[in-house]
Parts: sequence; C-alpha cells; structure tokens
Amino acid sequence: MSWSASIAAATSVLGFIFALALLDQYRTRRHAFQLVWALGMVFYGLAAGCEAVAASSGWNGLLFRTYYLTGAVWSVAWLGLGTAFLLARTRFGYAFAFSLLLAGLFTFLAEQRYQYVGGSTASTIYLIAAVILAGAIATATYFQDPRWPILAAVAVVGATVLSLFLMVTISIPPPGYQLDPATAQPVFDPLPGSLRLLTPYMNVTGAFSLLLGAIFSTYVFMPKRRVLEYSLDASQPGDVLLFNLFIAPVAIAVNFVASIPGAVRALVAGTINSRVPAMILIAIGAFIPTVTDSASRFGATGFREMGHFLGLIFIFAGFLVSSDVFNEVRIPFTRVVLRPARHEG
Repeated sequence: MSWSASIAAATSVLGFIFALALLDQYRTRRHAFQLVWALGMVFYGLAAGCEAVAASSGWNGLLFRTYYLTGAVWSVAWLGLGTAFLLARTRFGYAFAFSLLLAGLFTFLAEQRYQYVGGSTASTIYLIAAVILAGAIATATYFQDPRWPILAAVAVVGATVLSLFLMVTISIPPPGYQLDPATAQPVFDPLPGSLRLLTPYMNVTGAFSLLLGAIFSTYVFMPKRRVLEYSLDASQPGDVLLFNLFIAPVAIAVNFVASIPGAVRALVAGTINSRVPAMILIAIGAFIPTVTDSASRFGATGFREMGHFLGLIFIFAGFLVSSDVFNEVRIPFTRVVLRPARHEG
C-alpha cells in the first residue's frame, strides 16, 4: 500500500472510531450536536476511505460519486451544523446566518465566473434559499429562540437530500469519473452545475460555522477584558441593535486580543473552561485541510491526505478536551472508562 493510501486509510479508520465514540456519547447524554457531529464524522471517514481505495487500486464510478458527496459536499457542512446545535442557546445564530448568506453569495458568484452547464438557474435558487434561511435564523436569534439550529438544519439537510437526488439521477460519461492529468486527483467537470454548486454552498457554510464557532466559543468562555463595549440584547431599540451588530465583530476582535494574557494565565493554572482549548484545537483542525486542499488544486498534492489526517487529529483532540462533547471518555459502547466524568461551572 502506498504512503497516500496508508494515510487516507488511517484517516478513514479514525473517522469511524470518532463517529462511534460520538454516537456512544449521544446514547447516554442525548445532545443533538453529538449526533450531528457523528454523522459528519461518518461522511469524513467515508470520503477518506474512498481516497484510500482509489490510491490503492484506482478510481471507479461508484468511488467517484461517493467521494464527491461525502467529501466535497456533506462532511464539512454537517460538522458546521453540529457547532450550530452546540451553541443553540447563544447569539451564534447571527454568525451562522452570516455564514449561510456568504455561502449563497459565493455560490452565485462562482457560477458567474465559471458558468457551469445548467448552473445559472440553480445558483439563483441557492442564493434565494440562503437569503431566506439566513434571515429566518437571524430573526429567531434576535428573539432568543434556541430552536434556530433547526432552520440551519433545513439548509444543510435540504442540500444533502438534493445532492443525493441529483447524483443518483445524473449520467456520467465513461469511465464514470475524471482525473486531473497534472495531479491525478478527481475533478468534477463531468457533473452538472446544479450539483457542483452545492460544493461551495455547503463547504462555505460549514467551514465558516466551524471557524466562527470556535472563535465565538473561545471568546465567550475565556476570561475577558472588555476594551470595547457592545450589546446584542434583543430588548434594545432596533437601530441600536443594528449598530451593535455592525460594531460587534470589531469589538469582539479587540476584546479577544486584549483577553489573551488572562486566558493564558488561566490555562496554565488549570482554571480555564474546557471549551476554550477545545475550540482552538477544532479551529486548527478545520483550517489545516482547507490549506492542503487549496494547495492541491495548484499541483501540490503531496500533503493533501496528511492534511485531512492532521485536521481530524486536531478536531478529535478538541472534542475530547471539551466536557460538553465527552464528559466521560470510555471505549464506545462499553463500561471501560478512560477518563472519569468532569463537571464545570
């Protein structure tokens, strides 16, 4: 087995182990974000498994279709949706709404640039859907309705079902896949625009949700020093709230930087909330594959599989650190406890 196949296989195995551990935690604790993240990890493991098989014995039509759906469309979006459910009782709904709106806009602009076959109508529909759902999520967040992640799930689940339907109903010319002659990586030119445009729609939503969620959680649970004041209280007048929404990103960034020394001291003293280091690790894990995947598009494919593996390691480490996700660490579906339960205030 080649080096790339071995790394992809290790990533796949770790992804499935991770999914089992999350399902075990959901079985006993019943937190929706654990189930959503478990599905995301299943998709992550399947995509890596497709890469492993292809690196060992070559691509075929079924591998290509499975890899596209699980890796290029579903996995990141479902991990980002898990973050939405984790932060359901916070103002993170505004950030998710922004992520979804940005995804719709990016999808529309991607079609304007590349002009995929059959993509013009689809890009407009995806943009309209993103605007409507983003507005609904922001409104629910404004009214402090913790059910706003259900609206986020409408976007992700809807796109998942649509992508599966489109993949099942399309015909791909023989041999059923296409590879880049320079990188030997699968390219998605044989796919119709309506299906290809779901990649930016889902990935931008999921990636920004993961990254912004990590920053948001770190900021909320770290010892803070407020240099700039702002408020997202829904009871304030509408014009004041809009102004605060506008300045909040700047205020959070400034306050975040000012709070780092205190957070470091709390981390060394062991008094920091587990969400802070957990979310930092998750952010790193989301960032690494983004960099290596981008590099592979320019011919630097040597670190692609390693990027996926390292990204999963960091995300797994972040979940293990967080008492929200793994309060008690044990061998899945057994009573063998590897780390006893913790309780944080």
